[in-house]
Amino acid sequence: MSINKSFPVLITISNIISNVLNPLFSLLIFLAVYSYEKSDGKFNLTSFLLPIALVVIPIFGWIYWNVKKGNYTNMDVSNREQRNSLYLFNFFIISIYIAALFYTKQNFDYILIIIFLLILLVVMFLSNLFIKSSMHTSFNVFVSALFFSLNPIYGLIWLFLTLLVAISRVILKRHTVKEVIMGALIATVISFVYLYFDIQNH
Repeated sequence: MSINKSFPVLITISNIISNVLNPLFSLLIFLAVYSYEKSDGKFNLTSFLLPIALVVIPIFGWIYWNVKKGNYTNMDVSNREQRNSLYLFNFFIISIYIAALFYTKQNFDYILIIIFLLILLVVMFLSNLFIKSSMHTSFNVFVSALFFSLNPIYGLIWLFLTLLVAISRVILKRHTVKEVIMGALIATVISFVYLYFDIQNH
């Protein structure tokens, strides 16, 4: 008997976790907290809306358009070969965003975060040539490191949520255990390098 029939509640919970902690949503949650923490307790709406306009909407739009055209099987872009074009589009969008950040002379700490996000995507793309590493797991591990740089308690909480995400991806059969571990390992290496640079800059 399949897990879908035996534990429907587990599948429902896994779907909720997987959707709520989608890579882009996780990043947006961090950016909202980051904006609040770095603005003396005042939420900076502009710095929050900019990545939505320049990153989130274009990427979601790209995925939705390709699903409608039949180029992508689903919104998760579960097919490894199909993911290559998504990674390339992400490179393009994130590069434009970084250029916009430099042009508008944004805080370097913030620019560094986005640069490391781009590095993570490049390594994930290279990994995807051999194995479909979990993007959900990878992004959330990196977001855990970003939260840790703000407040270690935030980081530990998000790391626990990341574990739930990883488990949900396996339960939903979006990834194998090996693919989840690979995504986590890639993000862990990038995260340690980011934290090293962050410490050096402070």
